[in-house]
Amino acid sequence: MTVTRVRPGDGAAPPPAFADAVAALRASRVRPEVVVTEVPAPARIAPHAVALSGDVLLDGEELATGRFILLHDPAAPPEWGGTFRVVTYARAGLEAELGADPLLGRVGWSWLEDALAGAGARAAEVGGTVTRVLSEGYGALADREASVDVEVRASWTPLAATGTTGPVGPAVLAPGDVAAHVEAWGVLLCAVAGLPPAPEGVSSLGRPYR
Repeated sequence: MTVTRVRPGDGAAPPPAFADAVAALRASRVRPEVVVTEVPAPARIAPHAVALSGDVLLDGEELATGRFILLHDPAAPPEWGGTFRVVTYARAGLEAELGADPLLGRVGWSWLEDALAGAGARAAEVGGTVTRVLSEGYGALADREASVDVEVRASWTPLAATGTTGPVGPAVLAPGDVAAHVEAWGVLLCAVAGLPPAPEGVSSLGRPYR
């Protein structure tokens, strides 16, 4: 599995803070409906990165798909406000009438906010978009029903759950912090897929990542 991509010519080993974060990411769990695979990470966004791909499957049907990318730059870019940055997206198909709802963007963003809060994943500099894509068939595909996809893209700087008021740094990034952000992404995927929330107080062990 791909662990990290360093910039061409760097050749340096990943710093301990990033290595610990990757280990915590791999040990984290999401709901069993979410099948997660570690995939090659982007090589040019940050010196170090690890990426996950997730698909929500129910009765053999794919309901949603998405990515989770954890970036690390020891130089702490000013726009990040820290040395770590999370980049995510989640995408799923909707019924055409739901896609026409003018409140869809606001609702889609609330899925992210609720996922972060529910998982206890503290974050700063949160930003993103909610996009709807309408597909209509013409010509030989004129009989195909119109479909709508919704896509939530977001990025944020993870914060430690306790013990600090600033962005997570090498000395305060705890395994639980990383796990909380992966869990929040899994909850977002399930929300976009239309699955009901897991019962309160019930924690799923999920499955190991591939």
